[in-house]
Amino acid sequence: MPYGKPLTFVTGNANKLREVKQILSSGDHPIEVISQSLDIPEVQGTTQEVAIAKCKRAAELVGGPCITEDTALGFKAFNGLPGPYIKYFLQELGHAGLNNLLVGFPTKEAEAICTFAYSAGPGTEPVLFEGRTAGTIVPARGPGHFGWDAVFEPLDTGLTYAEMPDEQKNKLSHRGRALEKLRQFMQALPDA
Repeated sequence: MPYGKPLTFVTGNANKLREVKQILSSGDHPIEVISQSLDIPEVQGTTQEVAIAKCKRAAELVGGPCITEDTALGFKAFNGLPGPYIKYFLQELGHAGLNNLLVGFPTKEAEAICTFAYSAGPGTEPVLFEGRTAGTIVPARGPGHFGWDAVFEPLDTGLTYAEMPDEQKNKLSHRGRALEKLRQFMQALPDA
């Protein structure tokens, strides 16, 4: 039986929305997702701090339950940076620039981190759901239309996220892992 009410995902990113809908609409307990695009300033801080602040503000603006998402990409050579600031690094440097940052470093290892936050509504403390996928930064392969997917190759796959069919990516991605935790949480809610 699906979760009783549609879940509002606050995002303006069509690719994220598509993936979230694919992942949460599948399986024995599908969750219907609707979206709302809001302009919410991102605070500086850890992935958890960013996710909590974003979700609190989103719940106030939506006036009810919602989820938000923050994605990070941490380079081992940089002790986890750029982390939650990857969006800005990618905008300024592009795929080639992300690779160039690691020239001269002994490792190209990276970790993709996705943090979903759920708020039951204004004034409630968000609950976090984190997914992580280990991989390496590689020269861009595959379509370059979705963030840094073309330069992130999960370990032992031989493919970048951009080269993978959606089903394969969704099963092993940082986003898929975080959403599975969110799904389990939603199923346990009294009105689910």
